[in-house]
Parts: sequence; structure tokens; C-alpha cells
Amino acid sequence: MNQHIQPRPSHAPADVEAAAPDSFALADARLGAQRPIRNRRLQQIETHLRGNRLERAEKELHEHLARHAGDADAISLMAQLAARLGRRAEAASLAARCLELAPDFAAARFNYANLLFKLNKFEAALDQLDRLLQQDSGNPLFRQLKANILEAIGENEKSLAISEQLAAENPGRAESWIGYGHALRAVGAQDRSIAAYRKAIECRPSFGQAYWSLANMKTVRFGDADIAQMQEQLKRTDIAADDRITLQFALGKAFEDLRAYDRSFEQYAKAKAAMRLRVDYDADTMTARVASSKALFTQEFLRSRSGVGCKAPDPIFVLGRPRSGSTLVEQILSSHSAIEGTAELPQITALAKQLKEHEYAVDGTGYPKVLARLEPAAFAALGEDYLQSTRVYRKLGRPFFIDKKPANFWEVGLIHLILPNARIIDVRRHPAACCLSIFKQYFNKTNLRLSELGRVYRDYVELMAHFDSVLPGRIHRVIYEDLVADPESEVRRLLAYLGLPFEERCLRFYETERTVLTPSSEQVRKPISGTAVDHWRHYEPWLGPLIRSLGSVLTDYPSVPEELR
Repeated sequence: MNQHIQPRPSHAPADVEAAAPDSFALADARLGAQRPIRNRRLQQIETHLRGNRLERAEKELHEHLARHAGDADAISLMAQLAARLGRRAEAASLAARCLELAPDFAAARFNYANLLFKLNKFEAALDQLDRLLQQDSGNPLFRQLKANILEAIGENEKSLAISEQLAAENPGRAESWIGYGHALRAVGAQDRSIAAYRKAIECRPSFGQAYWSLANMKTVRFGDADIAQMQEQLKRTDIAADDRITLQFALGKAFEDLRAYDRSFEQYAKAKAAMRLRVDYDADTMTARVASSKALFTQEFLRSRSGVGCKAPDPIFVLGRPRSGSTLVEQILSSHSAIEGTAELPQITALAKQLKEHEYAVDGTGYPKVLARLEPAAFAALGEDYLQSTRVYRKLGRPFFIDKKPANFWEVGLIHLILPNARIIDVRRHPAACCLSIFKQYFNKTNLRLSELGRVYRDYVELMAHFDSVLPGRIHRVIYEDLVADPESEVRRLLAYLGLPFEERCLRFYETERTVLTPSSEQVRKPISGTAVDHWRHYEPWLGPLIRSLGSVLTDYPSVPEELR
């Protein structure tokens, strides 16, 4: 839900291009004008960067820096290039070097703060922003990035205050109202959040993200006028691709609420197909990843490394597939006096990425095989690093905290090795219901076809079945449908696994006031309902590719098919 501000905003959609520049555009222009590139060779390289000619830009930058190693402008461009190529750690190192040479280079410092944020170095990013704000306290780019970082670390009231100020100062800027709406939604101010999203639509009628933000609240129902306006905007040929996609997702939800499931599925399918074109995904690679993990994490391998990690019992990992009920489980547990809910933390994914780039990950070793080369002390150090980097999210001083990130199911082996006393909870939902719910959701980077969703669900079931076998009793499984049918029994089982006493307020989880940043934020503020359990059947006529790819995982659910054990 975060709206990460980039150093150079993209061009505005057609319906606002003629408008006067807003404060963000003006701030960006001022930032660039503070230190314009005067070297003609570097000007040409910057043109290559803007034209996405990255290979040529990299070659010419290396040639230039070979002769002018201390050129701060060239180093700044190299940092931007490295970031564009996904080499964020290298980009941050280059940005830091640039600032050593040119401490007053504000644009480079802003880029550096962005990089630190994306590397989850939140305190360092805030330090860079505070230095920028000392010189330019009203700069909306700096303040928006600070709001994003504060939201990421759970400082939601502070983030909300900045977002509110930015919306008030930029009443005609749709993006500011969206940011304000997101901040309000995170703290549970639903009515005000809806009003902010509506204000964004007033500012820009084609702003698909505003419509999708309303649809994604699940509790909002679009009226006939809303539907007509969305359909009218979709007739246009001049709206941005992202606006078209998000309008289609929102219209899919509108038709779903009207029980026009054929029209609903048509809109979801169009939006998803457009998003799928942007995803670099290979199903065979994911299946091979399961095989690699199963080959490494044998009983013998795990037994030989028993207890090597950090002994702290603090983390509770809630994982599985998205849209499985994991936010509900998180909210239930966060209602316990001994447990603090946080967010979908990025640390485990970052650790896995770090290991992929480890010096031992050579000669085809790769990850997770590289774990076999690590010394026992390294596992404890990684666990300590995890605990240290997650402290910023812990505000309440409770002994346990939740790390709820569904994709962490890929890293169960790593979690077990570095944090052997952490608890792991796998939340599982009916495969067709879960996969369809993912299909209907607008994600930035994980938009897959129905057949691919079925296949990755099978991969997930197979991998978790393997860890059930090699680490019996280590993972507690919550079946969503059982939780809905008998909440008290399932909550008692869950707390017994955690070694905690039952508390009645875990059943009144909807009364717990806390920030929730996932698409289920409104749903977990209400009592448990079984309405979603069989909702997928309304779309069954169009789910043939999904049903075929799920195969026995669907027919045997909730049991694990024999061939995947």
C-alpha cells in the first residue's frame, strides 16, 4: 500500500497534463536545478538513462570514471543506473561515495534515502531525510518519503499527520489524496479514508487507483453512477495503462457485488492479462526451487545443524499463500496480551537475497545450497541480525511479535536454522477460493495466470508437506474453513502451540485497535463470517485452467495428495 516516491515522477495522465505544475513537480524541478550536469559527455549518458539504454550508459560511465574517479555527478549517475538494474546495495554504496565528495548534492541525498528505504535501512533513511529537511523543510518530496518510511515502521500517527498536511497543501493533486486515504485506512478511519479516495476521483476522474482503493476496502459498494463513470473512462484512448488496469479491477468488483459474475470475471481477466505481461515469471523455476529445498533440507542435514541458530523465541511467523486468512490469524494473535502484531516484514526475504549473493554462492552452488557451506556461528549471527533489524517495528514491549508475510513459506528451512525456537504457523485456505482471490487482487509484481496460480499452490503444498515430514510438529497449520466454523477451538489449539494461555479477547479480535496494511484490513475489524468460504463457486464456470492445474490438491483438500508427500 505504500506509494514509494521516486526521484523523477512519471508524466501525468492526459487529463491533467495541461494543468499548472503542482508542488511536487516544482520541488522536483528545483532539486534538479540545484546541481545541473554541465559535462556534455555526462549529459549524453543521462539521455541514455532516460531512454532506457542502460547497457550503453553503463559502458560509457565506466569509461568516464576510469579517467575521472572523483566525479560526483558521474558517480550519482552510476548509482541511478545500478538501482535501475536492481543492484540496490551497490547503488547505495555509490550514493554514499557521491555524498562524501559532494555533501550538498541534495538530489543524490534524496536518491540515497530512497535506496536506504528500499534496503529496509529505515533509521538511516530517516537520518538522510532529516538532513534534507533541515535545508528545505517544506519540500513535499522529502515529506512524502518520510511519511512512507514512518508508515513502514508502524509510526502511523506521524505518517498520517504528514499525509494530511500534504493533502491540505495540494487540494487539486489526486496522488496526495490517495496517500492520505491510505494513511487513514491503515489506522481504521474508514469513512474519512473513503472521502479522501472520492476526493482523488474529483481531482482526476480517470484515476483508476482511487477507484481500486475504494473497491479494495471490500466494504464499499459502487452505485450506478460510479459504474457508469468507470465505464465512460474506459472508453477513452488517452488514459494511462495503469489507470485502465485499476479501473478494470474496480469494475470487476462492482459487477461482483451486483452478482453479475460473468461481467465481473471479464473485467478481472482483462486487467490480470495486462498485468501478467509485466511479470517475469517461470513456473518451472519455482517448481525447481521446491526440488532444491527438498534435496537440501533432509532430516540428516537439519539434525546435524540442530540448535545452531539464535535461541530467541520472540518471532511468530505466519505464512502461506496470499488471501488465505493470514491477516485474520495475525489479528487474533495480536489481541493476546503477550503478542504484538507488526506488518509484512521484509527481513527474511532480504536475508535470503543476501545469501544468494554470498561469497560461497559460487560455482553453481546458489541458494539454498549455500547454507550447507556456512559455519554454525553464521546461523546464529543471521538470527541476531533478523532480531536487530525487526526491533524498529516493536512498539509495545511484548515478549512475542508476529512476522506475517505469506511468501516466507519459501524460507521455512532458513527460518528454522537461524531461529530454531521461533514459531511457524501455516494458514491454508481452500485452493480454488485462495487462488481466485489472488487472481482478483491487484498486485504490483505477482500477477499470474489461473493455471500458474494453481501450479504454485501445488508447489507450496508440496514444500510444506516436506517440512512436515522432516520437522514433525515444528509447523502449526490453521485451516481457514475450520477457523471460520469453530473459532474458539481453533484459537485454543493455536495458543496451545504457542505455549500461551487462552484469552477471551482473542475471540473479540475485531475490537483490537491496531494498524493493518493488507487488503483484509476492513474484514478483520468485523466478527468472523463464513460468507467467503464458498464464494469462489460463483466463478466456477470460468475456472477450468485453475481447477486442472490444481488437480489432486483441490480434490484431496485439506489432505495432502499422496504424490506430493
